[in-house]
Amino acid sequence: MATDPRDEIVTHLNAMRAFAMSLTRNSALADDMVQDAVVKAWTKIDTFQPGTNMRAWLFTILRNTYYSHHRKARREVSDSEGEMSAQLAQKPDHDGRLNLRDFQTAFATLSDEQREALILVGASGFSYEEAAETCNVAVGTIKSRVNRARAQLSKLMHLEDDVLELTDSVTAGIVSDNQSAA
Repeated sequence: MATDPRDEIVTHLNAMRAFAMSLTRNSALADDMVQDAVVKAWTKIDTFQPGTNMRAWLFTILRNTYYSHHRKARREVSDSEGEMSAQLAQKPDHDGRLNLRDFQTAFATLSDEQREALILVGASGFSYEEAAETCNVAVGTIKSRVNRARAQLSKLMHLEDDVLELTDSVTAGIVSDNQSAA
């Protein structure tokens, strides 16, 4: 008896949330996007081909949901007076938070495509081939985006000669080249 593909969706929720957080940098928005992507996947489960990569399918839906939201957000009014941002609070800094803040600042300067490639390959553990399939681009394009993004991060964070101490394995995966010749 074949299992229902819907049963597998729940196993990918944590990875989907992490991917959404990296794209949006906003936990509430990330949760909303994951929820929207799961609803879309659930209602369109008949289009999923059993035996193919469920995680890649879900990440593609989530990625498309992000880009749809991003296009919609461009048409919305921004917080130009800074009233909303002035109400935000920041926890006190300590050793790791300074490095993390530097990383987040540098990471935010990357293009959407570079950030996406780094998250898929470096943080989510996708192979270059899986990431290319998710993004609907050639494998060489993903490799190039990852390489250029890592080089840009190293340059912005002045990592050419220094070793950055990272306690967060996801951030370490993004910055380091752990896909030697995949």
